[in-house]
Order: sequence, then C-alpha cells, then structure tokens
Amino acid sequence: MVYDSAATRTRLLDAAYTEFSERGLAGARVERIAAVAAANKQAIYAYFGSKDGLFDAMLAVRLGALADAAPFTPDDLPAYAGALFDALKESPEILRLTQWSSLERADVSAGEVESHREKAREIAAVSGGTLSDARAMDILMLVIGLSTAWFTTAAELRAIGSDDPERRARTHRAAVVAAAAAVVDALTTD
Repeated sequence: MVYDSAATRTRLLDAAYTEFSERGLAGARVERIAAVAAANKQAIYAYFGSKDGLFDAMLAVRLGALADAAPFTPDDLPAYAGALFDALKESPEILRLTQWSSLERADVSAGEVESHREKAREIAAVSGGTLSDARAMDILMLVIGLSTAWFTTAAELRAIGSDDPERRARTHRAAVVAAAAAVVDALTTD
C-alpha cells in the first residue's frame, strides 16, 4: 500500500475541523484528531508543526471555503450579507471556529487582517472616493456582524415569534439584508 501524504493531510484537516469547532484550540486533543483521521499523531507535527499550526491551516482552509460560498460583493453589500448568512446557516462550525480563535488568541493572522483591509479598500473604491478606508471598515464590520448575529443568539431567543425554524431563518435573513442596506445607506450619505 502506497502512503498518500496529500490524503493524510486532508483527513487531518477534516478531523481538526470537527475537533476544534467542538472544543476550541485549548480543548482539542491531537490524539483524537489523529485517531479520527486514521493517521499517526506525528503526522500532525510533520505537516503542521504544532497543534496551533494545524488550527491555523484548518482555519485558513475553512475561511477560504466560506469566501467561496459567500463571494464578497463590495458593490452590493446587502447581497453579500445574505450570502454570508446562507453560508453560515449551512456551516455554523465556521463561525464557532472564529469565535474560539477570538477567545483563545490575542490576535488574528496577518492574512485575515489583509483580507479585511482589502475588502474595506474595495468598498471605498466603489464609493467613488467618498468613503475613507476607516468608514469602509466600519461598514464591513457592521455588515459581517449583522450576518452573524442570528448564529450567536441562543436558540430559545431565535424561536420567539415562530415555531417553524425555516420560516424564522427566512425572516431573519430578510431582516439581515434590509439592515445591511440601511447601514450602507446611513454610512455612505451625509
């Protein structure tokens, strides 16, 4: 049998996704990740250097998948908010991972910082020069915050007003899109 290093790396990233989203960086165990991935624990260190390195690699892969699922549309931020809402509804673990990262780490990766700066620059550019990068960053963070609010609210609170979870999701999605439009309007006009 031939050893497939790419397949092992993929299995480790998939197992890490589950482990880290359920338990966070501090609570995750490399032994469990290796067992689920049907890999040797040493493979984690060989491919990723450390548990932190595995977390970083896995988070980068998952944020890339989120970006593919919800492409950034600086000229239509309400649509982006809706797409982000939809992607997080399908994969709520991604938001949980970012929350674990915020709770357990003092900073974010240079790639995340640059990604947000680039998005803010794109928002400023489509404004025709009327927005500063700082104001564009305000808009971006508010739109992202609106898109994630549903998923960071307790299920009991989300259930108020309807017994049908799909109806609630549609209603909340519509509210997110409308609120994003209001934020963009309010922060791009004098």
